[in-house]
Amino acid sequence: MKYTYSFLKRLFDIVASLGGIIVTLPIWFVVIIGIEISDPGPLFYFARRVGKNNKYFYMIKFRSMRVDKNANEKSLRPEQSRIYPFGRFIRAAKLDELPQLLNVFLGSMTVVGPRPASVEQLSVTRGGENSSVASVKAGLTSPAALYDYLYGDFIEDEKEYEDKVLPARLALDRYYIGKQSMRYDLKLIWYTVRSIWGTIAKKIPVDILEEMLDAVDGDRQAIEEVKRRIDHIGDRS
Repeated sequence: MKYTYSFLKRLFDIVASLGGIIVTLPIWFVVIIGIEISDPGPLFYFARRVGKNNKYFYMIKFRSMRVDKNANEKSLRPEQSRIYPFGRFIRAAKLDELPQLLNVFLGSMTVVGPRPASVEQLSVTRGGENSSVASVKAGLTSPAALYDYLYGDFIEDEKEYEDKVLPARLALDRYYIGKQSMRYDLKLIWYTVRSIWGTIAKKIPVDILEEMLDAVDGDRQAIEEVKRRIDHIGDRS
């Protein structure tokens, strides 16, 4: 059963990533032009990340932040002041993640799996009871990624994020390890599409957030916070 799932998952990754690159290629050109106009500089950001079995690889993203040679990734939250306007839009629409389809095609990532850990955050995201997360490939989307996108992206303060978001995010990574299947993966892909579209359209799918929280007995106060902040979603684009 495990071998069949692994085979089907890899086959799906190859087909989906190659198809995704072909279909979204016009969007790549639009993003590239937008970056060149908004903040001339490198088009791509190569982030050193930790994947399956704690092996290092370079995750590719469209650059959405101004270049800062002194920047580090110890913080769990991005430096908001470094995100330029067009970069904020491509982050909200997840267009900055499109180059990771290359990572998926080459096999360093998968479509559905826990988000890659930065080297600086390894002890937090892959340590202790979360060590099992390193048994699978890092992915583009996951229950934790959806929770972070629908709720965590609202939280800019580092301490507030660690208190309110991080515990459920780590628990959701562990939850996925025990829950993973092709059926569940396809469900998460659909949830991801709904979440991105809902955010852009200012209609956050709260039911997805509720399902993620219920899976790990998370604090449902997050749902009320999101409902209160929906009117301000435009600030993220």
